[in-house]
Amino acid sequence: MQIKSILSSIAFLFIVIISNAQKINSQFKYYIHKTSEKITIDGIMNEAVWKNAQVTAPFTMVLPMDTSLAKVPTEVRMTYDNDNLYIIATCYKVGAGQDMVESLKRDWNFGKNDNFILFMDTYGDLTNGFAFGANAAGAQWDGTMFDGGSVDLNWDNKWTSNVTNDANRYIWEASIPFKSIRYKAGIMEWGINFSRNDLITTEKSSWAPVPRQFPTASLNYTGSLIWDAPLPEHQNNFSLIPYFKSSTSKEFANNAGTKLNAPTLNRTDVGLDAKISLTSSLNLDLTIHPDFSQVEVDRQVTNLSRFELFFPERRQFFLENADLFSNLGYDNVRPFFSRRIGLNSNIDFGARMSGRLDKNWRIGLMDMKTSADESKNLLAQNFAVVALQRKLFKKSSLEMFYIDKTQLDYDGYASYNSTQPNRYNRNFGFEFMLAPKNNTWSGKTILIKSFTPNKSGDDLMNAGNLQYSNKKWILAWQHEIVGNNFNAEVGYIPRNNYVKINPSVTRLFFPKTGNILSHGPQFLTTYYFNTALDQTDNTKSFTYLITYRDKSTLSGVVQNDYVELLAPFDPTRIGKQPLAAHTKHEWNTIGFDFISAPQHRFTYTLSSRTGGYYANGKLFSLTANVGYRIQPYVNIDISSTYNHIDLPQPWGKNNFLLVGPKVDITMTNTLFFTTFFQYNEQTTNINFNTRFQWRYKPASDLFIVYTDNYYIGPVFVKNRAVVLKFTYWWNK
Repeated sequence: MQIKSILSSIAFLFIVIISNAQKINSQFKYYIHKTSEKITIDGIMNEAVWKNAQVTAPFTMVLPMDTSLAKVPTEVRMTYDNDNLYIIATCYKVGAGQDMVESLKRDWNFGKNDNFILFMDTYGDLTNGFAFGANAAGAQWDGTMFDGGSVDLNWDNKWTSNVTNDANRYIWEASIPFKSIRYKAGIMEWGINFSRNDLITTEKSSWAPVPRQFPTASLNYTGSLIWDAPLPEHQNNFSLIPYFKSSTSKEFANNAGTKLNAPTLNRTDVGLDAKISLTSSLNLDLTIHPDFSQVEVDRQVTNLSRFELFFPERRQFFLENADLFSNLGYDNVRPFFSRRIGLNSNIDFGARMSGRLDKNWRIGLMDMKTSADESKNLLAQNFAVVALQRKLFKKSSLEMFYIDKTQLDYDGYASYNSTQPNRYNRNFGFEFMLAPKNNTWSGKTILIKSFTPNKSGDDLMNAGNLQYSNKKWILAWQHEIVGNNFNAEVGYIPRNNYVKINPSVTRLFFPKTGNILSHGPQFLTTYYFNTALDQTDNTKSFTYLITYRDKSTLSGVVQNDYVELLAPFDPTRIGKQPLAAHTKHEWNTIGFDFISAPQHRFTYTLSSRTGGYYANGKLFSLTANVGYRIQPYVNIDISSTYNHIDLPQPWGKNNFLLVGPKVDITMTNTLFFTTFFQYNEQTTNINFNTRFQWRYKPASDLFIVYTDNYYIGPVFVKNRAVVLKFTYWWNK
């Protein structure tokens, strides 16, 4: 199987479909000129420089149709000085009605807000960049761009903006410090595009045209920002971000429901982050005793699968240029998963250097040290990651990476624990990403070998995909091959010893009239085999997708599942008797999904599945999400999931209810209050989390966080904590 994996990777590398034509939207050019005038970021176009700046050409409609100019006018002007890039966007309104906004909270949901966004390809590689924007009420939106059109909103940086609003238009004005972004020094041209989303008319538009099957964030379709002079090399500027935290916590019971008599713990912690610009495109991040107590809690789900769940990284330190590290592999085969670092112990210190060496090479280096915890039988650990990426052709790339987890003071570990972990775990591999300029073809393949003491042979992992898409067809193929001894302790690899193939076909039809924008069938199948090519799992699904012109969607699905258990499995996941290994199970399921139009104050989604389950049982599931906004100050979101499992004895009938109401109160664009409640019958846990945030200066915050966890049956408190945290972003 290892030879087959290598051969499949080599074969994939030669499936390259590359266009060498000129830039798609090369005729869209914006000429930017330097100013010496002081610009006040107030959302008012009263500076003289704005009267002389170039005004963008009329925007082009992307949705619902991409064959005409936008009906909602938008005008953009830009300028710059030695320190900042300035932009002002005038977003005119058409028709009556109030602007649709979710809240004043940062990084709002794109589809639920009237908004304007700027996308910048600062390296000219059609792959990486930055995004900045705001909704019609002025709430900021920013993120790093990767894979040519994806935006990571967990990245936050220091910049300023303001919005003014009247009956006919809203105006967004922003100042983006050059030190907050990365770019190639001396460059005279950036890729750039502007996106406008107007929910009243259900129109999405862009300055440089983008086909409707692609996001407006697609860097393949940017126009050109032409500078009147080369941008200077960054000075060796740096930022210091110290924090002070005071916390009180108490453990009242454990997860098994046993009450404890633990003392109240009072702690005071300090720590420091530092950001150092080594060059205009290369950044060094340092951290000492980082703390992530202010990070939003994960939204829980009812887990009826055989494998652990994946939750995305939310910690700021790990996010800039995160695609170099965390975007390797696929959803279920990730060689690196940063949440493994500091999962059960504290991080003492760490360093991360990432960015560009030149127009073709990117580098990522990370080293993190965690502390020992004898109460959990955990050694101090060191995590090291090296990633080196080479651009190929127009925007394809080849990346080499090395991931190392090492136990520190390993020889002394046996003094307090007889069960020793692996002294080290290492992974070395390559990933090739195919990304032609026109986005019609895309794909990638990855090959990794793991190194673990006492595990050798059958230790390779290979995965790859290839996709063809146009307005009517989406044809896709994906495969995964994971050896029995493959081990990625710093990754997310839920299972070993399997071969997976996953082809899919989607056909879309576009009626010229009526309420339906598009509709069509999708067929998807997933086969799992062991590495001897004996089938163990198979899922076949047929879905019919309907998208309405008001942006609501409806889909119906029919699905068949077959599973041969390779290990004992409790189908309730609550500690009942497991089904025996090698038993075989097959069932059918039908269901539907509906998402309401986003432009209303009241929104909802509804999803249901009914059919068979393991051991000839039955499963009915219903998921609902209801949202209501009191613009722009209050956003209420209530999510709920109900699962009814009917199995023969000894499991019997089981009902799992998960309810998660969340209330966001945004008093201003600097004062935020969030309350999140989660009632989970499967884990017998009630979680209550409330967070107050005051952004007293850009990127500087005061947090007050209160958390309770309760045991269900009977209800009593398990643990409680109150945290006060103060951060300050200081620039030089």
